[in-house]
Amino acid sequence: MNAPARPTRPGRRAMRAVRFAQHLALAVALLAPPATAWSQDAASAASAAASSPAGAPGAAALRAHFDALKDRLAHNAFGRPMVLDSTQSSDYLQGEIYARVDAPYAVVAKALQGSDNWCAILILHLNVKMCHALPAGLDMALGRKYDQPVEQAYKLHFDYKLDAAGPDYLKAGLSSADGPLGTRDYKIAVEAMPLDAMHTILHMSYAYGFGFTARTAMNLYLSTAGAEKVGFSSSGTDAEGKPQYIGGVRGLTERNTMRYYLAIDAYVANPAPTQVEKRLNDWYDDTEHYPRQLHEAEKADYLAMKRVEVKR
Repeated sequence: MNAPARPTRPGRRAMRAVRFAQHLALAVALLAPPATAWSQDAASAASAAASSPAGAPGAAALRAHFDALKDRLAHNAFGRPMVLDSTQSSDYLQGEIYARVDAPYAVVAKALQGSDNWCAILILHLNVKMCHALPAGLDMALGRKYDQPVEQAYKLHFDYKLDAAGPDYLKAGLSSADGPLGTRDYKIAVEAMPLDAMHTILHMSYAYGFGFTARTAMNLYLSTAGAEKVGFSSSGTDAEGKPQYIGGVRGLTERNTMRYYLAIDAYVANPAPTQVEKRLNDWYDDTEHYPRQLHEAEKADYLAMKRVEVKR
């Protein structure tokens, strides 16, 4: 019997390109952002913020934008008061989520301060294999959705900055100048303020840049292994009147926007060190409310994997 022919040089290059694209997808999976479209909602928010009293521009702008989104917060397909958007330019992705969190502002503000808390949030994501808090930031490793040695994962360092932490407004963020596989300028930011005594307004955003190599690899991934994956925004309806969802980079952005919002939500509800198991269960159960977009692993596999990864 003849030995199997070795792949041709072009064939080997194609396989390497696919693997590279899949690896890039892991990086984007963690930090893919949602977006800010300049709409009537945004214009109304900006106008209201411009006329607000000096001294609290961040809180005023946040409240104005949240109020402008009132109809979308009340009527959406998420089953909770939240708005998720996504956009992209030729070399940058941005994203954001506005939501009402069912917890007092003091609880939310405490949960979103400090790199220790952010590691507890980020580790809930399937692709985060390790997170170590540092005095002014955190070190993180990204890998596959299944159990993977941390040595085989991509390493990222984020600087942490607390811009505001008052009794009625919080702003904090993580940033990294360099990312894996040609991505750059990662930013994850949160804002929060009281809505009423028992609820909090939350704004979460992220953004990152990418060059030609990363864009080419991502397009290859999205035309092969990621071709059937979709986001949450509807691009229309099919012949039966069912919604058709966007795919591509925007779809990827929206899936991970939702994953990180749900991670924040799970941590806010279960912040104690003894509540790790509850956080893991809640995050998984909440993602399964959207199986078309977010189902990646069975619950038993996810829990077994994360019980190891949270201790690294």
